[in-house]
Amino acid sequence: MISSAIKAIKANPLKTVLIYLSLVFSITAIFLISSISSGIISMYSSMIQNDGDVIVTQKNISDTFFSNIDIDLLTQINKIQDVKDSSAIIVGAAPIERLPIVAVYGVTQNKFQNYKLIKDFYPKQNEILVGQSIYNQLSNKKAIEIATKTFKISGVFKSDIGFENGGVVLNIQDAGEIFNKSASMLMIHSKIDANINLILEKINALSPKIEAKSTQGFVDNYNQFKIIQTSSNAISFIAFAMGLLGIVSIMSITINQRKSEFGIKRAIGIPMKRIIYQIMAESFILGFISFISAFFVSQIVLFFIKNSSHLQGYVNGEITSSLALYVFITSILMAIIGAIIPALNAAKTDPVILIQGNKI
Repeated sequence: MISSAIKAIKANPLKTVLIYLSLVFSITAIFLISSISSGIISMYSSMIQNDGDVIVTQKNISDTFFSNIDIDLLTQINKIQDVKDSSAIIVGAAPIERLPIVAVYGVTQNKFQNYKLIKDFYPKQNEILVGQSIYNQLSNKKAIEIATKTFKISGVFKSDIGFENGGVVLNIQDAGEIFNKSASMLMIHSKIDANINLILEKINALSPKIEAKSTQGFVDNYNQFKIIQTSSNAISFIAFAMGLLGIVSIMSITINQRKSEFGIKRAIGIPMKRIIYQIMAESFILGFISFISAFFVSQIVLFFIKNSSHLQGYVNGEITSSLALYVFITSILMAIIGAIIPALNAAKTDPVILIQGNKI
């Protein structure tokens, strides 16, 4: 059956190329959409989870950018049993030179050690630490203006997290003046084997205006992540539907052209079921080859996206084994369903009419 399927594929080169291209474009789109959305979620999740076991934000806010809580709560939080250390961070964004938007992080002194220096020193008051990808694009490598205030560049850091590597870091007091807030989030590290739920209960009791969650729980329930994932799934479904529609259209024309072939096969006793299996085998082969091609095309595109200076490292994607398996199954289903629909339609036609082919 496989050899017959390969012969059929070779016998219809135009059809084969059209289906192949349709599949490659659709599969590549699914790869890129899924990997980039997952990459964005993964980067932000890693950034949060690296900073602590517990995150404290303003209660009932839709996004951490809008959160504003009192940094003085750190004094009370540090007194809670099993709290190892804590820090505060302000999250914001601002244009810098020709860059339309750059992530700005205001942090407490004990958080500077999380940023790996590759040049000079950590910032003091009125100074700023710059991510490597931003620093390479600056025309003035000595100072940066944010809002109406100028900050001296004290050093350069490197991070594997694109959001950080494409951002700038300064003292939280300076960031507070820019964004007019005390802190966006408080991050708490707990001691080993600590009761996280008990810590959360005690922190939430400090003020009715705050909400403490485990960082894992925050990531799992963060509204923005749900929006990104839902949007990704919707666009991937559209790409799948468009690819499926293209394959059905091409296969309908192809099967119509092969009616005589199918009619002769049925006339000599070959059941239509076997003919349909052959068509499915053809589609499986095309789907598999298209998947491999789309995989490598996607890797190349993701490489250029990751290293594009214009994107500042904010857009990143990685094709995981689970994603590759998901897209592989999607690719095969797209190819087989796209072929089996017109094949089943042809199966209902009388063999005599099939033999007549396009004469009917």
